[in-house]
Amino acid sequence: MKHEKEQKTSATSFSDEIRSQLGGETIALCYQCGTCASSCPVAKTTERYNPRDIIRLSLLGEKQEVLTSGAIWLCSSCYNCQERCPQKVEIADVIYALRNIAIKEGHIPNIYSEFATGLMNEGRIVPISKFVEKKRPEYGLPPLRPAGLDTLKKILAATGFDKIQWKKEGTP
Repeated sequence: MKHEKEQKTSATSFSDEIRSQLGGETIALCYQCGTCASSCPVAKTTERYNPRDIIRLSLLGEKQEVLTSGAIWLCSSCYNCQERCPQKVEIADVIYALRNIAIKEGHIPNIYSEFATGLMNEGRIVPISKFVEKKRPEYGLPPLRPAGLDTLKKILAATGFDKIQWKKEGTP
């Protein structure tokens, strides 16, 4: 009885946490019809991503499984699920809310940590090598302009992006 009550509290608290996030407000409207999964192009290519399962696990309070499985990072943000949901669950936005919770708790795929570090340090998510710079004229491309790092850092500071702990997965 005590275990059952703890599970219910856990499910409620995670669901409440999601609903309190921007984009997560509609998660409790889901009745698991599966329209989202059947219209998802990512779910058609991999079993690792199923928006219906993510929402079900979230509503059941399986916070660690949802935040650490990596599935929430596979959403392509095409919004097919959201446009077709009969309950008007804003599924893609719920996924963003889950990603934001994952980031706050340090569950970030390494590639996103590297992108964030590159953006904050160089103004680009992927460094431009000298080789690539030299090749640009051969393809008729103009030289790259500076990334405007000072302006970018002001934007990142204004949004709080620079305050996020971008630690890599697997590091303490």
